[in-house]
Amino acid sequence: GLNYLGKSSVHQQRSFMSAEVGSNVTLHCSYGTEAARYYWYKQSLGQKLQIISISYKFDKSGEFHDEFQDNPRFTVKTNDGKSQLNIFHLKPSDTGTYFCASGISFVFEFGEGVTVSVKNPVLENTSWIRQSESGTVQMGSSVTLNCTVQTGSCGGEHSVYWFRHSGESHPGLIYTHGGSSDQCGKSPNTQTHTCMYDLPIRNLNKSHAGTYYCAVISCGQVLFGNGTKLDVEGEAVSLSLVYFLSAALIFTIILSVLLAFTLHKMHKRNSCQTSVFSVGEQNSFAGDLHYAAVNVNQLSRPRRHRKSTESECVYSAMTHTLN
Repeated sequence: GLNYLGKSSVHQQRSFMSAEVGSNVTLHCSYGTEAARYYWYKQSLGQKLQIISISYKFDKSGEFHDEFQDNPRFTVKTNDGKSQLNIFHLKPSDTGTYFCASGISFVFEFGEGVTVSVKNPVLENTSWIRQSESGTVQMGSSVTLNCTVQTGSCGGEHSVYWFRHSGESHPGLIYTHGGSSDQCGKSPNTQTHTCMYDLPIRNLNKSHAGTYYCAVISCGQVLFGNGTKLDVEGEAVSLSLVYFLSAALIFTIILSVLLAFTLHKMHKRNSCQTSVFSVGEQNSFAGDLHYAAVNVNQLSRPRRHRKSTESECVYSAMTHTLN
C-alpha cells in the first residue's frame, strides 16, 4: 500500500478470495508501525469507499459505521499491530474490495486491498464467466484477453470490470462498458444472454505481467472469472545470430592481424628505398651516381640466427668519369 509520503507499512495477506453464499471469511491486516487509529473500508464495484469500522489504540473491538453498525455478521479484532475483519454468512452484496488502513495525525496508510467474490451455487447453472487461457507472450507484442459472460433471462446492459493483480503492486482496476447488440446474443431455448468482451493490450512489457480478472454486474449480482495469468518474457536471441556474430568477430581479428603484418613489411621496404634516394640527392654534385639496393640473406648462418637477423640494405656506387 502507499501513502503520499512513500511506501506504506500496512500490508494485507491476499489479493483475491472466492467464497460461496452462506460461508464465512476472515481478512487479515498487519501494521508495521504503531498508529492511533485503525480502519476497515469496503469498495463495491464502481462505487466509492465505505467505512466499515474504526479501532483505536486501546479499543480492540472497533466502532462500526453506517450499514455495518449493529450488524452481527461483521466483527473486528485488533491487537499487537494486527487486525482481522470477520464476515459471517456471506451474501452476494458482500462482494467487493476490502481495505485496511492506519492513521496517525494527518497521515493515512492503506493496504493493498483484498477482493472478495461471493458466488451463488444456485445461479451457477445459468450465469457464469469464462476467460482466456493463461499463457506467456513476448515483449513488444500484443494480446487480446477474452471474457465470455452468460447471464439469466433479465435484460439490460452489463457493467464490465477488469482487475489486474501482480506480486509487485496492489490490484489495478480497468473499467469497460459493454452490452451492445453486436457483443451479446440471446438463446431462444434457455432465454439466457451470452456476451463477449475483449481487453486488448498492445506493446507488452514487464509491467503488464500479472493475473487479469473479469467481473460483470448483471441481474443484480456480481460475477467473477477465474482469472487469466499473463507472463511476459524478453525476446529470445537467435542461436544462429550468435554464431554469425562470433564468426564475424573472429574473421575481423584475423583480418586485422594480416593487415598489420602487411603494413609492417611495406614500411620496411619503403624505408630502404627512401634511404637510397636521399643519398643520391645529397651526392649528385659528384657526378652521375647509380645505386643498387641488394637484399642479402644470411644463407651460411644457422636457421635460428637467420630468423633473428634483419635484412640489410647494401648500396654500391658507380661513378662515371666525364670525358
